[in-house]
Amino acid sequence: MRFFEFDTLQEILATMRESKLRTFLTGFAVSWGIFMLIVLLGSGNGLKNGITSNFGEESTNVMEIWARQTTIPYKGYKSHRQLVFTNREMDILKAQYPQIDKITGRIFRNPVVSYEDEFGNYNLEGVMPDFKEINGVKINFKNGRFLNLIDMEQERKVIVISQKVADALFKKENPLGKWVKVDNISFQVVGIDTKASREQGGYCYIPHSTAQKIYNKANKTDNIRLTVTGLTTKEENEDFEKQFRKTLSRILIVDPEDEQAIGVWNQAANYVQTMTIFSTIDLFVIFIGLCTLIAGIVGVGNIMVITVKERTREFGIKKALGATPGNILLSILLESVVITTSFGYMGLLFGMGLLELVGFALSGAGGGGGENGEPAMSVFKDPSVDLNTVLIATLILIVSGLIAGYIPARKAVRIKPIEAMRAE
Repeated sequence: MRFFEFDTLQEILATMRESKLRTFLTGFAVSWGIFMLIVLLGSGNGLKNGITSNFGEESTNVMEIWARQTTIPYKGYKSHRQLVFTNREMDILKAQYPQIDKITGRIFRNPVVSYEDEFGNYNLEGVMPDFKEINGVKINFKNGRFLNLIDMEQERKVIVISQKVADALFKKENPLGKWVKVDNISFQVVGIDTKASREQGGYCYIPHSTAQKIYNKANKTDNIRLTVTGLTTKEENEDFEKQFRKTLSRILIVDPEDEQAIGVWNQAANYVQTMTIFSTIDLFVIFIGLCTLIAGIVGVGNIMVITVKERTREFGIKKALGATPGNILLSILLESVVITTSFGYMGLLFGMGLLELVGFALSGAGGGGGENGEPAMSVFKDPSVDLNTVLIATLILIVSGLIAGYIPARKAVRIKPIEAMRAE
């Protein structure tokens, strides 16, 4: 008997047709195990993708710091003193803490930006070159460039605008190299940011030093945004936050216990905590998936044992007609491979199909995007699953079915034909 011989396949199919219930139960155990594994893993990935997508395209290790009013008198200074950040604080933080990777000051305005007869109120930020990596600004080679150190040093009047501003002011005209007016001060457009944003209006970026000069900020900045590296746990992030709070408190002459004086938003800590939660969820999903897979293996094994026991009389007749034990054993194993492979594939198709339907339904219900093409907040997105994981699981079921069928079949084919034909 050869592995892919046509007569062999015909015999296997005939056996499957004669024992439809047994074949269905064996195949269902395999198909259900694969189906549930795909659904569980895909749902876990969909939940993770949905939550992590809400962090946006900016770096996930971002921290933002802003100055507030003091609430505690300290060293002769009264409470309710308004604090102000300057370039000095940024320089000290960058020099003192190697964990800080990128850093930028930010100056906020909402001026009228105009080009010829078109105009509008847009968010304007004075930022430093590091802002591009911190906020995930997207500018390809066709859309110019972002602000650089020379722009900062020479206090150039250059501007980067978002795609929304470009569409509103320039219509179908290429904005690069054109001059726009920001509160009646001319700025040359050097780049277009194509990153999707949840902001309702457009936004523009100019050099931080230029913003300080035209808005009479001297060396002051409205807030500081930075990215950190090497902080892989929530505890490490909290410790780092405490340390730089102490540093800023010392520089600004603020009581170290006055936590209200300095505002901190730590997305890095939030991200680490979220990923820790998802690691736990992943372990739980994998555990449930393995339990489902084991249940499928047990089901296949039990049914194969019953199958061999029921066919003992058949084996005796085959041996009496000249079939060798090896031929009989191979036919059983081939039947197991055909059933587990075909029904495993069906489970894979149904599982992947269900995930696609769920993903499409949630996308159509608003999970895929907000108004005007802007990204929307979501909790479930792209419920995909690694195909290699599914194929390995299917292979495990096939091998388990082979082992489960081989052990009783090996015993059954060794008995004498006359004894086998007496079996009930």
